[in-house]
Amino acid sequence: MIDKKNITGIILAGGKSSRMGTDKGFLLLNNKPFVQYSIDALKPLVSNIIIVSDNPDYDTFELKRVTDITKNAGPVAGICSGLEASSTKYNIILSCDIPLITSKVLQQLIANIDESCQVIQAESKGKSMPLIAIYRNDVINTFNSLLKKDERRLRVAISNCKSKNIVLNKKYEFTTMNVNTQNELKAVKDVYNR
Repeated sequence: MIDKKNITGIILAGGKSSRMGTDKGFLLLNNKPFVQYSIDALKPLVSNIIIVSDNPDYDTFELKRVTDITKNAGPVAGICSGLEASSTKYNIILSCDIPLITSKVLQQLIANIDESCQVIQAESKGKSMPLIAIYRNDVINTFNSLLKKDERRLRVAISNCKSKNIVLNKKYEFTTMNVNTQNELKAVKDVYNR
């Protein structure tokens, strides 16, 4: 198992949240902001945590915050910004809108780190989850060159890297639920309160 001193946690909290109409990292589940769930899942597994966001309100979490190097360019730019600020080879990237994520799920990704893969992403319900994934620092060059060509699709960026998916056991599939709408927020609350 890779030592936590070689892993940084990076939380992407810079999205527009246009469908939700508010910053998703500050949505509450059981009186706790979404981003805190990501922080709590990462804490036991990483040496430090970086939040990528232009919103200074995230400074209340007393973690290193970096802003997007390339503005309005989506998660590819957010990942680049986080990796530029990271000093470790391996980085767990999480979006701020998956409040049911657990350390146990992230440990499965860490257990599957191998030298041949640059991106190790969770797969849940047949879908790859590029924002619940480990990225090796050396993807920066690939991602940056795609951004220079105005390519902003994360799946395209990953397809230019050596990647593999870790299929989650059915009992963990609920942990990857993300929230973009009020209906999805209600669904997450229903699962949480079960």
